[in-house]
Amino acid sequence: MEDTSLPTRITQERLVDEELLVVREAVTLLGKSQDEAHVVREILHLLSEFLGLNRGRVVLPDPETGELRIAHAYGLTQEEIARGKYLPGEGITGRVMTGGQTAIVQDVDAEPLFLFRAVARENLPPETVSYLAMPLEQGGRQIGVLGVHRLRERPRPLARDQQVLKIAATLITHVILLNEFIRERTGRLESENRELKWALTKDLSTYGSFGIVGESLQLRRALKQIEQVAQSEATVLLLGESGTGKELFARALHLSSQRRDAPFVKVNCGAIPENLVESELFGYEKGAFTGAVGSRPGYFEQADNGTLFLDEVGDLPLAMQVKLLRVLQEHSIQRIGARKEVPVNVRIVAATNQDLQLLVSQGKFRLDLFYRLNVIPVRLPALRERAEDIRHLVRYYLNQLDQGYQRNVNITPEAMLRLTDHPWPGNIRQLRNVLERLILLAENATISEKEVIAVLQAESHSQMQMQAPPPPSLATPPMPHHATGAGVRAYHPVQESDRSAIAAALAETNGNKSRAAQKLGLTLRQFNYRMQVMGIETAKR
Repeated sequence: MEDTSLPTRITQERLVDEELLVVREAVTLLGKSQDEAHVVREILHLLSEFLGLNRGRVVLPDPETGELRIAHAYGLTQEEIARGKYLPGEGITGRVMTGGQTAIVQDVDAEPLFLFRAVARENLPPETVSYLAMPLEQGGRQIGVLGVHRLRERPRPLARDQQVLKIAATLITHVILLNEFIRERTGRLESENRELKWALTKDLSTYGSFGIVGESLQLRRALKQIEQVAQSEATVLLLGESGTGKELFARALHLSSQRRDAPFVKVNCGAIPENLVESELFGYEKGAFTGAVGSRPGYFEQADNGTLFLDEVGDLPLAMQVKLLRVLQEHSIQRIGARKEVPVNVRIVAATNQDLQLLVSQGKFRLDLFYRLNVIPVRLPALRERAEDIRHLVRYYLNQLDQGYQRNVNITPEAMLRLTDHPWPGNIRQLRNVLERLILLAENATISEKEVIAVLQAESHSQMQMQAPPPPSLATPPMPHHATGAGVRAYHPVQESDRSAIAAALAETNGNKSRAAQKLGLTLRQFNYRMQVMGIETAKR
């Protein structure tokens, strides 16, 4: 009896051989080359040559516009490839991309969603043509679409073509993701290499060793001024917003001068209570006042033969401005309770984030002291004015913080771009604080763009809250009262609406300013400052 199943078995074996050949050759391609364009095109070539799945194309989203376009193809002309563009959800290709499901069009002529966008109908075979579109996906992420034409009346079963296409789609997805990873990694290494080369070309004797990082024109201009006056004894006034690195510049000036081996003493004039400013600056003798159980040298004596950095000099009370001016003129100080003066050899470097000339015009800063301090004014640029330096600063602080916290955290190029695009109203100080938070909260060894966005959004929210006008208190409507943990309200700008609250508090306390300040949740210095700004005087008793 004749075995009629023999031709069928031969046919099936031939089909299996063809499929195995395609898969084997495709895998071999992956091992030989990492060129995405070459490997994907050759896989499409194999599908066409051995299986009759023609005009294969891989459609990928444009990284800038999101529009789907043919990135790789076999059997299409350059004109047809250029026409192959789709919006997400448009046509069969667009729907497969958004839906993530394989689409099988049995007859392209009978399917209204088939657009003939890339290949016109007259350029296809006259018989019935099918179209198969399969998503390229990895872990639920849709990265593209693999599409092929197929003659419907073929000896090969459609199910077998689907099976081979699925294998091809998996291999193509692997190639695309591998190249995506290589490009990202290469870009990161190139960026780090540029930063390393930049760091290695810097002489350690330059200002980079003082923590001043960057190479923008504005920064170089400020550094050049520091370099020019470092060897002189001239008083330098550093001007700039809070957080621009005034202390670093002052220390760099000191270390570049002949006084480098003598003390560098920093004084934050705005942080010293008004009644302690004189004793802190000039010192005191034993018994000079209650609690003075011993003698103590002030900051001027501590900085003798060195540099005294007066930060926030615009916050000095007017009475102390007179005494500071005298020290600058006479080069001697007198401790509280002492009978004789002590000579001091101190170079003054002052700094402020305020407009001293405006304070002079308002009567809050002495004109003669302004001239004494403003011998060499050096303006420090805000970080938004030197955006090209942000990348260098990020690398510098990441390395510094990694060492300090025993971490090894890096940053992605996308995250770096987010940081360089931020306006940084708090300047370098804010940048460092943000990086410190990112390193401490980083879940992986690399800071991602998502983490940077979350921290910057939190920063912006906090700034908006600080800048918003405070809500009125129920007890004294015009005067805001936000108590801190110490019972003193947070700082808010002086407003004309504060006048009535201050007057009411003074009336309730019979002119006692200490009790009135306590009633409003202010320090005595904050209270006196507001009285001075608004010209409020207490009745003499």
